[in-house]
Amino acid sequence: MKFSPRLVRLLAAASVVALASCASQPPPPPLPPVVLPPAAPPPPPVALSGSVLEAAGAYRLYIRRAAEISPAFANGDAVEQSLVAAASYEPKQFLRGAIAYAALVALQSPQFVAGVRTFAVDPAGRADLAAKLMADPYYAAALPSSAAAATLVSATLHADADKVRRAGELVKQAAYDVQHQAWSKGDIPARDLRLANAKTVSGVPISPPPADVQLLKASITGVDTSGLTLAEPVGDPLTAPFSAVVSRGLAVAALAALGEGGEANDAALSHMLDDTTNAFCLNLAKLNLYQCLSVAKPYYEDVFCIGQHILLDTAQCVSKAAGGNVVVVAEAAPPPLSPTAQPYKPTPPAKKPVARKPAAKK
Repeated sequence: MKFSPRLVRLLAAASVVALASCASQPPPPPLPPVVLPPAAPPPPPVALSGSVLEAAGAYRLYIRRAAEISPAFANGDAVEQSLVAAASYEPKQFLRGAIAYAALVALQSPQFVAGVRTFAVDPAGRADLAAKLMADPYYAAALPSSAAAATLVSATLHADADKVRRAGELVKQAAYDVQHQAWSKGDIPARDLRLANAKTVSGVPISPPPADVQLLKASITGVDTSGLTLAEPVGDPLTAPFSAVVSRGLAVAALAALGEGGEANDAALSHMLDDTTNAFCLNLAKLNLYQCLSVAKPYYEDVFCIGQHILLDTAQCVSKAAGGNVVVVAEAAPPPLSPTAQPYKPTPPAKKPVARKPAAKK
């Protein structure tokens, strides 16, 4: 099909006009930039305030000292030194330290920490959970894997109590065995001063060594757990409700896992360490000690006061605070004090002969 020359010229002119009109129009505006939603900020690191670490260090130091008290008394000075070492804890600080130590132990439960950390991503949710824990420490039982952490805490506290109890049993037995040594039957000089000294050291807070506190700090994130002595629980896990000490320990650990356990919340953490339900047991142990010392005269009776009313009574309080009936993998039992150790039985006084009337003469 042929086009006429005139049509070709018209089409060419139209093309030139069209191209010219296209060149004169502005280019289309650029597309708006893609706005990506902001990424959620990472949760705060796990942390605990220095006062909580100090409290845990004081508890740990006393448990170590008490468990190391030897029943091999050689003289009266050794008895009085052991008396001071065993009586040197202030009940309120001791209980606060047990809760603080329980928190560090709970942080060694990976599933518990991971479960709590899921609530730490959202700032609003994190603040809400922290407020609930501060208002009611028993709320920690509702957290994921709280039973696993509570079982580990209970087993560890029971193991601590068992160490002190074994030391107490050996010292109490020594109160009988030592009576075969003449010095043990001598009267204690300045008995009133010795009682007053026991009361004084019972009111002085313990200051743990800075190195111990640093080891406990390293255990928060599992970098170094050598500052802790964990026990391996055996049997079924605990079920809520947990004891007051265990519940408060879990709550403090949960705040640490949320990133809300640092210095900024130190006042709230300090309040969470206060527990009145177990304070009576420790205070009663101290009162029984003072009463025992007030009537003790020879040294072997002081040995009995140490074994029964410091070590054994305190161990019972720790075991009660641990709650539950967790079976702990027991350590090897220490050897007896001596192969022939027997409870001391004083020789009964000789009976006076009964005077008989002379027979009547027949």
